[in-house]
Amino acid sequence: MRAEVQSVIDDIKQSLGLLRRHLDWDNALRRLDELNSLAEDPSLWDDPQAAQSMMRERQKLDDQIGVCRELEQGLSDNIELIELGEADGDEDIVAEAEAALKALRTKAGKHELEALLSGEADANDTYVEIHAGAGGTESQDWTEMLTRMYMRWAESKGYKVEVMEIHPGEEAGYKSATLLVKGHNAYGWLKTESGVHRLVRISPFDSNARRHTSFSSVWVYPVIDDSIEIDVADKDVRIDTYRASGAGGQHVNTTDSAVRITHIPTGIVVQCQNERSQHKNRATAWSMLRARLYELELQKREEEAQAEAAQKTDIGWGHQIRSYVLQPYQLVKDLRTGVESTSPQAVLDGGIDAFLEASLAQRVHGGEGGETAQPANGG
Repeated sequence: MRAEVQSVIDDIKQSLGLLRRHLDWDNALRRLDELNSLAEDPSLWDDPQAAQSMMRERQKLDDQIGVCRELEQGLSDNIELIELGEADGDEDIVAEAEAALKALRTKAGKHELEALLSGEADANDTYVEIHAGAGGTESQDWTEMLTRMYMRWAESKGYKVEVMEIHPGEEAGYKSATLLVKGHNAYGWLKTESGVHRLVRISPFDSNARRHTSFSSVWVYPVIDDSIEIDVADKDVRIDTYRASGAGGQHVNTTDSAVRITHIPTGIVVQCQNERSQHKNRATAWSMLRARLYELELQKREEEAQAEAAQKTDIGWGHQIRSYVLQPYQLVKDLRTGVESTSPQAVLDGGIDAFLEASLAQRVHGGEGGETAQPANGG
């Protein structure tokens, strides 16, 4: 069997392994048996709401197990066809089976991604906060570059982006920016971007053209709907209003319409200034705070689960996750997965999909690392 075909087979097996682990295969089979037995109980529909919930769980589990079995069967059948074709010297059969395996690899990869994006809040819209680190104008310029990168990425996905807040730097760039990215799986895709992003380049603000290192922090948290209850006591928050800052002219408010809410127990701060009405900004800021607290709870749960699995990955605030080097050489490297790109400009233009996919995959199967991201238009 040719090395190229063996590589395709290995990729399918890896996807299958991930899907089985994600499902917790043996427990999933047992649970499906339980649900099938319950479905035959005549009294099931005495409680229609519970029955519908159970039937949805059964259908989802049945579909997921069915996908794995279908992929396994396709893999087994086509390997057998290739072996038969090679034994009989029938190149047509071999070529047909090889093409079928390549199509199966694409299908397996699609299901793998769907499995990676099946967390509790993954389907939701998301907030993305970017804050400049120490370093004044240099890191503020870097914060603006990152803000643009996420906006370009979101636009390439067909997502809608709203700028919730921008705090401009004195000379250039942003001290902070908050984006609202709207679209299916927006949070799922971006959730692994939280952390510190490092830039190395010749500074355009240094008259001696010296190399500078800048840091910006990114924080990603999901928009939560009204069905998720997050209680915040009034005594736990401080609310400040201030005048919105902007580019000048008509964009600068003449009233204190911008709102900042500080959650005292956790130290979480959110702010909103995108509306001219203080009332609207206050409502949005409260939504952002509840979302941040919800994300904190999700992160705690995930860390506990990862600790139990002995696969804990440091992705929290204050941890460097990716390095972007523009000089003396060109390289973007993810420090968690080892994924690299030698085209920083393509990455800064929004081409971050390879990094997102690898860090999502790492959460499920520990990450292999060492991949190379192919620069692409917006992904």
